Amino acid sequence: MLGRAVLLRAEDAVSARVAVVTGASRGIGRAIAIALARRDLKIALLGRPSQNLEATCNEVRSLGVAARTFACDVADEAQVRQAADELVSTLGVPEVVVNNAGIVRRGMLVEETSTDAWDDVIAINLRGPFLVSRALLPAMKRRGSGRLIHIGSISSTIGCARNASYAASKWGLVGFAKSLAEELRGTGLISVAVLPGSVDTDMLRGSGFDPVMAPSDVAKTVEYLALDAPAAVNGSAIELFG
Repeated sequence: MLGRAVLLRAEDAVSARVAVVTGASRGIGRAIAIALARRDLKIALLGRPSQNLEATCNEVRSLGVAARTFACDVADEAQVRQAADELVSTLGVPEVVVNNAGIVRRGMLVEETSTDAWDDVIAINLRGPFLVSRALLPAMKRRGSGRLIHIGSISSTIGCARNASYAASKWGLVGFAKSLAEELRGTGLISVAVLPGSVDTDMLRGSGFDPVMAPSDVAKTVEYLALDAPAAVNGSAIELFG
């Protein structure tokens, strides 16, 4: 749980409009951060330090919106807790949390997949959204409003040969998003998943699939779910086929 001092601070920041985006150094995450910034939300970028992440932060700031990066491996419990405490105390309680960070280790049959490779994918793609959501939920519940959006994949609805770890992580993420949605009923918060198909990103390269949509298409969907959609979308898994 967040510390008591942070929760008290959260009450003072009830009017703040803040969006948290993980994995925003490129691709879908970057597009989401920019789309939400254009709606005048302060942007908290959680991720491992990189020039690309700083570039996203600077692009958000160029829109006249406050933005900060928070150094954080989303699979590391202590780092996530520290980043969550710091962002709530400095920017305010998030109105929107987008769990977007993800990795892929494709090209290996199950019997060829090392335990380390499997664990790396599950850690970022599934453990990460759990840790980030858990760290921010207490303050968001005290505020009484907010939306958590989890970026899955169409791979969470199909089998993916030579990509079992990624598919498993995304199937698990949908289960997490829907289970969290049930827990959030009556709190003023909602949880939804977005399942893009082939998006023109670095991650798609080497997959064998041609891109049929742009990161901005996913970002527009997330923007709608985050700020405009009725609360009735709680528990949904929105598929984007392009």
